[in-house]
Amino acid sequence: MATLPFKRNYRCVPFLQRFYEGGAFVVAADGSFIACACGDSIKIVDSDTGAIRSTVEGGESEVFTALALSPNDKLLFSAGHSRQIRVWDLSTMKCVRSWKGHDGPVMGMHCHLSGGLLATAGADRKVLVWDVDGGFCTHYFTGHKGVVSSILFHPDPNKQLLFSGSEDGNIRVWDLMSKKCIATLGHESTVTSFSISEDGWTLLSAGRDKVVNLWNLHNYTCKKTVLTYEVLEAVLVIHSGSEFASCVGSFSQKREETSGSPEIYFITVGERGVVRLWSSESAVCLFEQKSSDVSLKDDDQNRGFTAAALLPSDRGLLCVTADQQFLFYSPVKTLKDKLSLMISKRLTGYNEEIVDMKFLGDDEQFLAVATNVEQIRVYDVASMSCSYILAGHTDIVLSLDSCVSSSGSTLIVTGSKDNNVRLWEAESKTCIGIGIGHMGAVGAVAFSKKQRDFFVSGSSDRTLKVWSFDGLSEDANKPISLKAKAVVAAHDKDINSLAVAPNDSLVCSGSQDRTACVWRLPDLVSVVVLRGHKRGIWSVEFSPVDQCVVTASGDKTIKIWAISDGSCLKTFEGHMSSVLRASFLTRGTQLVSCGADGSVMIWTVKTEERIATYDQHEDKVWALAVGKKTEMLATGGSDAAVNLWYDSTASDKEEALRKEEEGVLKGQELENAVSDADYSKAIQIAFELRRPHRLYELFSQLCSKNDCDNHVGKSLGVLGKEEFRLLFEYLREWNTKPKLCHVAQFVLFRAFSILPPTEITEIKGIGELLEGLIPYSQRHFSRIDRLVRSTFLLDYTLTGMSVIQPDTDAKVSNDKPPVDISMKTAADIMLLSEHTDEQNSTPNELEDKASSKKRKSNTKSKSRSKKKAKGGVAYTEVAAIPLTS
Repeated sequence: MATLPFKRNYRCVPFLQRFYEGGAFVVAADGSFIACACGDSIKIVDSDTGAIRSTVEGGESEVFTALALSPNDKLLFSAGHSRQIRVWDLSTMKCVRSWKGHDGPVMGMHCHLSGGLLATAGADRKVLVWDVDGGFCTHYFTGHKGVVSSILFHPDPNKQLLFSGSEDGNIRVWDLMSKKCIATLGHESTVTSFSISEDGWTLLSAGRDKVVNLWNLHNYTCKKTVLTYEVLEAVLVIHSGSEFASCVGSFSQKREETSGSPEIYFITVGERGVVRLWSSESAVCLFEQKSSDVSLKDDDQNRGFTAAALLPSDRGLLCVTADQQFLFYSPVKTLKDKLSLMISKRLTGYNEEIVDMKFLGDDEQFLAVATNVEQIRVYDVASMSCSYILAGHTDIVLSLDSCVSSSGSTLIVTGSKDNNVRLWEAESKTCIGIGIGHMGAVGAVAFSKKQRDFFVSGSSDRTLKVWSFDGLSEDANKPISLKAKAVVAAHDKDINSLAVAPNDSLVCSGSQDRTACVWRLPDLVSVVVLRGHKRGIWSVEFSPVDQCVVTASGDKTIKIWAISDGSCLKTFEGHMSSVLRASFLTRGTQLVSCGADGSVMIWTVKTEERIATYDQHEDKVWALAVGKKTEMLATGGSDAAVNLWYDSTASDKEEALRKEEEGVLKGQELENAVSDADYSKAIQIAFELRRPHRLYELFSQLCSKNDCDNHVGKSLGVLGKEEFRLLFEYLREWNTKPKLCHVAQFVLFRAFSILPPTEITEIKGIGELLEGLIPYSQRHFSRIDRLVRSTFLLDYTLTGMSVIQPDTDAKVSNDKPPVDISMKTAADIMLLSEHTDEQNSTPNELEDKASSKKRKSNTKSKSRSKKKAKGGVAYTEVAAIPLTS
């Protein structure tokens, strides 16, 4: 069998990311994205894939309580516990303006259809209207006696009305023209939602008093009260032209025959977790879901839907659940012309802690994920949406495994804190078997690998059980009771992991008692005990080709053991914390591991070498799944994120070869451009190749040419913003070296001359680059200034020497020597030179000079008289001394 090439690099693709933790969210006008509050940030999420487009950082300890979008979806408004109202430009993700106005948190906000006004509702019982551009308050409304949680502008710009709902059970209608409350409408409990009819003259309000009221906006009287018998969180009017309108067309035709008034159809969602459709005239429910798609809990705080929104065009209905799921419903007509709702997409905003996961089926198109909830969520790998949920456990699911049965169906086994194991059939999405018998949480399960007719479970009760599929029918309407074929008290502490050998002859268990035990199947007879770890063992797995087992432990090590004698063959060290999962790759020649330090590592078994380390997770990585065919990886952990890893070794190698070839061709093109004196093209290519040294040489050659300003300016004129950013980075480095700074300063001067200040400020990271340029530029200019001042002495000397001319023909009589006026100048120069030397001398040197001056003072007059009387060449000042006869 041919040796498989090693996997040296994996490409990480974020699969599931945390983007919503409950609370405020807002949907774009075209339904293309959703802005969700997530901790101290706002996530802009693609509504089709659930991928995070961008993130708005709100700052530490900022919790967002209200969000709104402008009608053109270009501006995002946010408010939180800091009481700061902020306006974000979604194109740049920057805050363009902010202000404070409320005395408490802002609980709701809505933008006017014109985009110029923003209404905010506060916990301080106030309703304020703001000018978006100026950030000042235009309307100040008071009157509510409770927290104002709902607010809505009338959708008709000609009707200057604002509606606000409060926990005091009242709805107040505010006239923006007169700045007064013109009506007060009552509920018996907190008002949760508003909606306006299509004609604009009926207001629908829903509350926690389990009714929907229809209000006539002509005289502000209650037209009708619809009893819903559930606490409502949203009411939505169905407008003509929508998918729902086409599906309820048959109802409207029947009603128009008996009633001449236009009928209003609306949708309600609430604590029951079902979508219901109502008629305004008959006040009856026309459609109700048969069962809830929400995982209902016993406590009232985590039940049903918390919000809903009708999406534009054909996107259907969006419902948000209390467990942070976004359910997208599409209306479908049945054969009997009845309405039915189908979940087209399910996005999970927050998965909590990922504890285990496995790929499903031979094609590995689905990923089953166990989190800190009672359900198993099965995700489509291609669309990244939750395809379905397996519900049945009564406590948190701790472990799962999957296999393809002999009949070709995909089976899933799960172990839970409810002490039970369940067997699921993926295609029918039903539970087909329940295993009861463990006395503690089931922390590990594993299918047989060859026969696929049994599975093994390990529990915190320290026992192993082998469960048979005898009597199992995949078409059964009710789950059967599974029977345990063998039981053994395996360890002294909790069992964390199980693995079945490829030939189904052995099973290995890892425990918190720091040992791993190998057992013979099916009777669970002990074969060998693996001792050597200093902490509990979190993961075990058999090699696909060798008679050995790999274990991962809390002592930060991974060990490979021989099954024959239980000896430790290899130890891998490198993790900074507990190693939580380890699995074989590349037909047993490599390992992949993940740990509590958030890292994922790739190892070579033979050399014990760590090939690659990745740190895409922010917390413990509890779960690791390896695809059987493609060996694609999936990791998940305490950061509630799931990442997919694709082997990119071959593609990276091809990309490196391609870049190398392109580099050779570009390099030759660069040299040709230099030979042709086409410096603009050469500089452009040097930027593409990221060759700063060659770039410096080109600029240096340009600076040495005549008319260098135009040459450099022409070369810089063709650069883009990214190239200018690179240029400033290179200039910052060149500027630190005295030999290169002259070229750097010249190019920098030309760059600042070409670029206007507005474009310079738009360059990414320009502030940091300029901070690196300024200190060295100041140092260079100070050094040049000192050199210039030093040249003053030379100028002074040369100026004095320029007026002294040697006269070899002049004869001076001995009795009347000429007056050497230039000696004064020479003396001044000598004194200045001595003064300069003194400044540069040390104190010891100054003392030596002083003593030498005293010794030579007696000889100075003699030497001076000898010089004056010396014959030969006479020095005269031509302009000052006249000739004698």
